[in-house]
Amino acid sequence: MKNKKAIFYISFFMILGIAFIGYVFPKIRDNQNKQPVLPVIGNDQNHHISPFSFTNQEGKTITNDDVKGKVCVVEYFFATCKGMCPKMNENMEKVYKAFQGNKNVLILSHTVDPIRDTVQALKAYSLRFDADPTQWMFLTGDKKQLYDMARYSYLISADDDTAGVSIDKDFIHDKHYVLIDGYGRVRGFYDGLDQASVTKLISDINALLKEKNP
Repeated sequence: MKNKKAIFYISFFMILGIAFIGYVFPKIRDNQNKQPVLPVIGNDQNHHISPFSFTNQEGKTITNDDVKGKVCVVEYFFATCKGMCPKMNENMEKVYKAFQGNKNVLILSHTVDPIRDTVQALKAYSLRFDADPTQWMFLTGDKKQLYDMARYSYLISADDDTAGVSIDKDFIHDKHYVLIDGYGRVRGFYDGLDQASVTKLISDINALLKEKNP
């Protein structure tokens, strides 16, 4: 009789334990899946890039609607730059080739010199990298909007070098790439001159592509 009771209690608690594990573990897994793989950057969780309208190297108007739902890599440069821009875009080409043909990944290269960087100038510059204009966009437009997007949306710097101390002589711009998710949120900054940072960017893009919707 005692053996039967012992077997009953053991069986009962085993079943209870299995039921508990079956209930708790999926919830733990679901909570883990809900955690973002990368932080959301900004003054608050509601920071998103502002609406914009620029022109790409094909003369096509590109707005925030064209990048909605896409993972974007953002940079600032100018075509006549002899300083860090060539190296930044050589490294950006590695990012481009890693996702070439993937329409869920876009590269937005904004000029800080819209007067000289005309559509024609940006088209000629883009040919150095055999850039598909539907995936790697070289953007020009209103100078104030270009600079405001850098400062207030992408949280990097772009400005005239009024003191004349910039390595590029004419303009100050940030050496960092900015990673933007499909919801227009800043998710990371990467040193465009550092290969290890570029490699991490490629890894983080892959992570964002697998991230579940918030």
